[in-house]
Amino acid sequence: MAERRVTIGWAEGLHARPASIFVRAVTATGVPMTIAKPGGKPVNAASMLGLLGLGAEGGEEIVLASEADDAAPALDRVAKLVHDGLDELPAA
Repeated sequence: MAERRVTIGWAEGLHARPASIFVRAVTATGVPMTIAKPGGKPVNAASMLGLLGLGAEGGEEIVLASEADDAAPALDRVAKLVHDGLDELPAA
């Protein structure tokens, strides 16, 4: 399983607009992945309801994970998006 730990760069955390950007970015990768707080229960990273249920705040660490064979580049791209608080998924 590939995993990335990253600190949330959006001041408002993964709520409202950043959550929407995050879900679109995960879906665009085509790689199934989960998101969780360290030690917490993972949820589907492409699920807006699951994501909002985490209550992940700005500055908190989250864990992105995937069991897909080709997950590393997708996890890196989404981790960069989260860390930098970007408005769109960075180019490959």
